[in-house]
Amino acid sequence: MKDLSNYRKSYEKSELLENSIPEDPINLFHRWFYEAEELNAAEEVNAMTVNTIGLDGFPKARVVLLKKFNEDGFVFYTNYNSEKGKAILNNPKVCLSFFWPTVERQIIIKGIAEKTTDIISDNYFASRPDGSKLGAIVSPQSEIIPDRTFLENNLKQLKTDFEGKEILRPAHWGGFLVRPVEVEFWQGRPNRLHDRIRYKLQENYEWKIDRLSP
Repeated sequence: MKDLSNYRKSYEKSELLENSIPEDPINLFHRWFYEAEELNAAEEVNAMTVNTIGLDGFPKARVVLLKKFNEDGFVFYTNYNSEKGKAILNNPKVCLSFFWPTVERQIIIKGIAEKTTDIISDNYFASRPDGSKLGAIVSPQSEIIPDRTFLENNLKQLKTDFEGKEILRPAHWGGFLVRPVEVEFWQGRPNRLHDRIRYKLQENYEWKIDRLSP
C-alpha cells in the first residue's frame, strides 16, 4: 500500500469573508468563474463533476462541461439514454462541483435538474462541429459495444449518409438545467482552517448565508 501521509499543501492565496460577498450565489459564482478563467486555474475551467444517484441506488460522479449559467442555474448537455441521463430523469436531485487548484477554490452545488427546452437544445447542437454532432448520433452512450471498430465504422457510414445534408439533433440528446437549492464556496486557508460559505435557498426564494466550520 502506498502511504500518502506526507502529501500536504498549505493554502494561502486568498480568503472568503462575509463582508465581501453578494447576497446571491450566482453573482459570486460568476466572479469566481471569471477569476479562475483569467488566472488559468484549470485547463478547462468549465469542467465540473456531476454526481447522480443511479438506478442501482449507488452514487456516481463524472466530469462534464458546463455550457451556460445564469440566474436560473447551470446547463450541460448529454445523451438522455445514457446512464447519467437515465439517473437524472429517475432522480433529478444532483450535485455539481468545481475544483480550481491554482486559486485554491472549490464550489459544490446541490440542485434539481430538468430538461432544457427543445429550442435551447437545438440551438446548442447546431453550434457544434459536425464531428461532434455525428458523435452524439453514433454513440449508444453507456451501452456495451463489441470494440472500438464498431464506433469507427458507424461514424464512417454516418459521414457518408449525411454528406451535404444538415445534421439535426437526435431526440435522445439535449440539455439539463440544474436549478440550485444550495451552493457552497470553499476557499483554502492556512492550517486547514478553510473558509466555507453556504447559500441555502429558503421557502420565500431568498438565500440564507451561513459560515460552516472547516
